[in-house]
Amino acid sequence: MKYLPLGKTGLMVSKLSFGGGPLGCHFGTYDEDEAIETIRQAIRQGINYIDTGYWYGQGHSEITIGKALKGIPRKAYYIATKIGRYELDYQNMFDFSIEKTRESLKNSLERLQVDYVDVIQVHDIEFAPSLDMIITQTLPELSRQVASGKARHIGVTGYPISVLKECISKSNISIGCILTYTRYTLIDQTLLEYIPFFKEHNIGIINAAAVSMRLLTNQSPPEWHPADDQIKKTCREAAEYCKKSGSDLARLAIWFSMQCDGVATNLIGIQNMEQLKANIDIANNGISDKELQLLDNLQKNFFSKIKGSHWEGKEIKAYWAALDKLKK
Repeated sequence: MKYLPLGKTGLMVSKLSFGGGPLGCHFGTYDEDEAIETIRQAIRQGINYIDTGYWYGQGHSEITIGKALKGIPRKAYYIATKIGRYELDYQNMFDFSIEKTRESLKNSLERLQVDYVDVIQVHDIEFAPSLDMIITQTLPELSRQVASGKARHIGVTGYPISVLKECISKSNISIGCILTYTRYTLIDQTLLEYIPFFKEHNIGIINAAAVSMRLLTNQSPPEWHPADDQIKKTCREAAEYCKKSGSDLARLAIWFSMQCDGVATNLIGIQNMEQLKANIDIANNGISDKELQLLDNLQKNFFSKIKGSHWEGKEIKAYWAALDKLKK
């Protein structure tokens, strides 16, 4: 396993990191006992960065990971969690207030069964009532939590990378890393535009969701996936092409995403041992010449035809529309 520095944090993180998102409710059910053993095996195989958050199953991901980490030396891993995004219903989905931030981190530490987290992140900052709230309330509170020893470093996450950049530019709080998801994939390489800025400010980049939240797999994406029908149709056709060629689209998508220079770690959601083994194989051994040719064919015949490869703004619009409807 290769390791790189995570920006100014001083953390040396594994090229492949363990995403706890699938250990919630958004990607189907999972076997907790197998998930626990999978996390432990991941650490044995050299993965040292684990990411989770309350949003993933409303605490279930954190609880499962906490059980897995019990008894493992604290220096053997880095753990990151998030504050800000909470319940499934729109009215209680987001809360970036000082009080909720403080309470959330305290509860996360209890579920994870640790005294501190290595990275505490503000989850999906684009959904805040204003960026000013993140800058003047949420981040200063996290800075106080770092000073108290409950966290070591601060990060921000979100879908629009421009908002992450703006937050870093305007805040006087030390932000060590950003988590960006589905922005360096086979269908969207928006991250490339922003890497020079993050590098200039010594911000570590966590590149998440290489398979674009199951869009770039031989499976169907979940019903809630925000991509438009044209993107879904093209990805479905690419998956069928892979199946006929005896290959797995997810394997090619993960390898492609891992080639992005300037990224500290690639965060892949993992539910079970089979997925862990497949991802470690890609990280350590790459893909075959035959798969490289298949990937080239996919890019020429499918992904190059996609126009408008992202859904930026769609989820925010739906969120505020839903809140307005509740007020009426």
